[in-house]
Amino acid sequence: MAQLSITLKTFSGDPVGDWRPILDQARIADEVGIDRVVVPDHVVFGEHLEAYGQPELGGRSGATQPTGPDGAWLEPLTTLSVICGLTSRVRLGTAVILAALRRPVVLAKAAATLDVLSGGRLDLGVGVGWQRQEYEAAGLNFDRRGALLDHTLDVCQTLWREPRASYSSDQLHFEAIHLMPKPLQQGGIPIWVSGTVTAPVARRLARFGMRWIPWGPAADDVIPAIARMKELLAAAGGDPSALQVVGSLPIVLNDGRLDLEATIDAARPLAAAGVSDFRVRLRLPAEREAGAEQLSELVTAFRASGLG
Repeated sequence: MAQLSITLKTFSGDPVGDWRPILDQARIADEVGIDRVVVPDHVVFGEHLEAYGQPELGGRSGATQPTGPDGAWLEPLTTLSVICGLTSRVRLGTAVILAALRRPVVLAKAAATLDVLSGGRLDLGVGVGWQRQEYEAAGLNFDRRGALLDHTLDVCQTLWREPRASYSSDQLHFEAIHLMPKPLQQGGIPIWVSGTVTAPVARRLARFGMRWIPWGPAADDVIPAIARMKELLAAAGGDPSALQVVGSLPIVLNDGRLDLEATIDAARPLAAAGVSDFRVRLRLPAEREAGAEQLSELVTAFRASGLG
């Protein structure tokens, strides 16, 4: 059954920012039955933000970075830790965290801790990013970002799964290492891989978990992208039938109001094609009760439709 998620806007063009609304949105999501809240990531910014609009670097064609270099972006795992303490059932996700910018053993520890404290509610959405300066500030080679991400995920899963972990590569070697506590979720924290329809992304999905966050043209036209990705997954040795996919819920407005029936109808072909996690991008009323009511109505309609 498909799920409903919302992305929390944990960034602001205002360097100070007021973060209370996003915490309140997380509480509302928890109360009304949203399945997952997700948060984005940037660690630092350089001053060449035009790269965000360049697909060859990992950006989206013609897109504009939503803040300037002095925009405030909350660190995702820290933010989810706060949200963890304010909620009881909604899943907590990153969409996406630039995992390669963190030392693998430290990321593994932080994520496992959050998974334990949340009662096994964490999803780790990961991607390579688009900003060379962000990698340079971390002392990493931007041109090797795909390999760096694979290495980070490999180390994390080794530490999550093995009671007495050993690892050896050209980048890292350790033996008889104990990382405790382990994540509560069997097999470790679910990994969602962000990317376009390419063979490297398909191999990453087959290797680390069959959960995909389409990016770029794949996100813009997800139905043919899913079909093509399944072909690449089969070639990479993965099981296409196991693929889970994120897609945007196609919000339909009528006279400025949410048209629930039309929105659900627009989602049906996406679900039939394989979208399993619908991300809701809906401007909620500023008044809390009105926002909660609108989101609750959407959840109720979604569940009643048979999609979720």
